[in-house]
Amino acid sequence: MTPEKEQPQTLPDSCEGILNELYAACVEQAPNFGVDSETLCESLRKSVQKFVVGPSNGEATEAEIEKFLKSVKIGELFLALGCSIGNERAWWEFDHQHRAYLERVARHLASSDLNAQEVVDRVYVELYGTRIVDGRRVSKFANYSGKGSIRGWLRTVIWHSLVDMHRASPDEVSLDEMTENVGEGHAHSSFSETELGGEDSMIDEIAKNRYREATVKSIESAFSGLEDHEKLLLLYYHAENLKLREIARLVEKPESPLRKWFQRKSARRKKDPGSRIHESTIMRWLEKTYKKVLQTFSASLVGDFEMDEKEVEICLELATADLANPDIYRNLVTG
Repeated sequence: MTPEKEQPQTLPDSCEGILNELYAACVEQAPNFGVDSETLCESLRKSVQKFVVGPSNGEATEAEIEKFLKSVKIGELFLALGCSIGNERAWWEFDHQHRAYLERVARHLASSDLNAQEVVDRVYVELYGTRIVDGRRVSKFANYSGKGSIRGWLRTVIWHSLVDMHRASPDEVSLDEMTENVGEGHAHSSFSETELGGEDSMIDEIAKNRYREATVKSIESAFSGLEDHEKLLLLYYHAENLKLREIARLVEKPESPLRKWFQRKSARRKKDPGSRIHESTIMRWLEKTYKKVLQTFSASLVGDFEMDEKEVEICLELATADLANPDIYRNLVTG
């Protein structure tokens, strides 16, 4: 007989007051991180379950739980939660407080400056999130519990990324995966035509050609409908194969065509036009652009080509081959 799964211990009523106090203190310190009370409380409940209750600890007393909650690095946890949901202000604070530390540790652990920068790029991708689970982007920040300092945790993340850096490249991904899974590894994956399995493999050549034609035209339509700054981002990232940090450096230049758009988007940058732009910012721009491309692409297949849901899925698969053709990016040229 399979043993029953142990149910997590609920927090005592006396701890609710502590949770409310912690949340109020966080909001007072950082009111613009966009983290609601339930998000913070759920994170703390999971931490209690992991570090106080746990398999070896058994049932915890109220005093033990209260002591743990008061020991949590609550400000750093609040920052991590803000970053995990993609909050702009939280990411700005993270870059301001911890970017230099990330680079310093990466240089210390890596064998060369080049490897160090690659590690930083990889860490930013992991922190921002490259997987979608139940419709939500999963950020590495979700693993930070607040039990220790965020810098100690970041050091561990950097080390793991360094160890994993030379593993095999990720598998090829489809257009919809790319649009949902923003990051260096995903967005720079090579696209090639894959064999359609199962029922799809029986589609005859005429039908394939129809789907491919619709796919190419819908992608081109989606690209041509983008604004100039969105076209430039995709052109830099995919056609010219620039890395996130290279695009960030381009945006910082006064003559950059993206510069004025970026300054309009950020009052903070207007006040401090010389401030640095980080990979996380470029990733957020790309994510918004990918979502717009996918939405327009799918709408074109349904509206212009009268395709049903199954046919749209076939075209999404075929898009992995079509995106390998450099001609597909010709509509990214700005006016």
